[in-house]
Amino acid sequence: MKAANGRVVSMHYTLTDDAGNTIDSSRGRDPFVYLHGHGNIISGLETALEGAEAGFKSAVTLQPSEGYGEYNPKAVFEVPKEQFPSGEDIQVGMQVQGEGPQGIVAFTVVELTDNEVVLDGNHPLAGKTLSFDVEIITVREATDQELEHGHVHAHGHHH
Repeated sequence: MKAANGRVVSMHYTLTDDAGNTIDSSRGRDPFVYLHGHGNIISGLETALEGAEAGFKSAVTLQPSEGYGEYNPKAVFEVPKEQFPSGEDIQVGMQVQGEGPQGIVAFTVVELTDNEVVLDGNHPLAGKTLSFDVEIITVREATDQELEHGHVHAHGHHH
């Protein structure tokens, strides 16, 4: 069975950056499972896996435009410290959440000054070339409920 819209694909992957550093990997864990054709994974990877079958192995390199987008310097901005809960120990590198027009948005703290917190709203992988080493383990038809909800349910149903 081939990976196609409305099928559930399980795979192992290792994601590395330009320098060959491993950013993320499913190896040593359960395979990563997603519903193909529903935007559950980045578009470039989904395109590369279209039509693949169990046993398929490939190295897929994605430019930023096919991954998490180009780095947007306008997404970096300062927020007065008093807007954060008093006593909160804000550190560079930590993730904070804020309310945006599309719901909850994650920001990374990139700099601290005496009165300001500098936040970066870019995805941590924005602007990076991503290299995926993928191996498809299984491909199956999605259940009606999974198709209706647009994503995979663990063990095919809600608990």
